[in-house]
Amino acid sequence: MKAVIPAAGLGTRFLPVTKAQPKEMLPVYDKPTIQYVVEEAVASGINDILIVTGKGKRSIEDHFDKSFELEYFLKRNGKNEFLREVEAISELADIYYVRQKEQKGLGDAIYCAKKHVDGEDAFAVLLGDTITTSKVPCIRQLIDIYKEYGASAIAVEEVPREKVERYGVIKPKPLKKNLYIAEDLVEKPPVEEAPSNLAIIGRYVLESEIFDHIRDTPPGVGGEIQLTDAMRSLNRLYGYLFKGKTYDIGNKVDWLKTSIEFALKDENIRGELMDYIKRLLKEEWNDNK
Repeated sequence: MKAVIPAAGLGTRFLPVTKAQPKEMLPVYDKPTIQYVVEEAVASGINDILIVTGKGKRSIEDHFDKSFELEYFLKRNGKNEFLREVEAISELADIYYVRQKEQKGLGDAIYCAKKHVDGEDAFAVLLGDTITTSKVPCIRQLIDIYKEYGASAIAVEEVPREKVERYGVIKPKPLKKNLYIAEDLVEKPPVEEAPSNLAIIGRYVLESEIFDHIRDTPPGVGGEIQLTDAMRSLNRLYGYLFKGKTYDIGNKVDWLKTSIEFALKDENIRGELMDYIKRLLKEEWNDNK
């Protein structure tokens, strides 16, 4: 199975830092966000990945390419640990690129992958600004659902009711534990109109027929071609409450929280970072007394 990673958005919620830097390249602790996404695909058994980019996204291509000058410098100076890390990035998978020439929505970005996945029964989609962690990679769990039931599957998670308007949301029909038939999908519904609190989290395994549905889908929320709207017309779609945790790097606060959480998992700096956070909190408390 091939994977598609849409990474063409402008990242306006991160301005000014994203004026010349793709939001997918923002570091989460010690890696750019999109590297975690690529690693998830690779850990799921996928080695053919198409990244859909746009204007100003060249640094994504550079990151996953070889860097002869840097590798030579590291080798010459005996920095072998860093050398191995840098070399491993360019050897993760076969990575290809296509540009979304206009900002016309996620559905249109996926449609840009049509030629690359032509002939495949299904393909995986991983949003480039969403990280997941779990024992079995999230996209691998969806691949298993697809293989068992023979239809498109999307990952969902329960979100607080007041936050449903940030997401696409499914109308679920329970099939078995953690698995639903998605009877309907609504993109960013008002709280009072949301059919559930099961939000689509940016991981999909889609049958190739989705391209026909995208082609026939008119612009929706925000005047964009929404993937959620295209998926509504699929014959069968499963929503899977995946086992794991999602990190949506879609705004500054969530990005910062994720980076801190990932840093705290590194035993080499955990103690020092915890001491620093405690000191900041103590100073804040004293200032507010």
